[in-house]
Amino acid sequence: MGPRNIIGKKIKYLRKRKNVTQEELAARMNVQGINIDRPMISKIENQTREILDYEIKAISIALSTTIEELFKE
Repeated sequence: MGPRNIIGKKIKYLRKRKNVTQEELAARMNVQGINIDRPMISKIENQTREILDYEIKAISIALSTTIEELFKE
């Protein structure tokens, strides 16, 4: 099976560029009411897990970026 999302690699790139760990990203999302843990973040970044629309919004907020930036190649 191919990739299960199209933005996982970009999330990983932006997260690392901002010096945020997967654990910190999960914590920032949990504060927003999104129930997600570090292994789920890893699966999203490795494109082995789908990502829901509200998770995309929470990730953009957690990484202080725009949704549009997450989809730029």
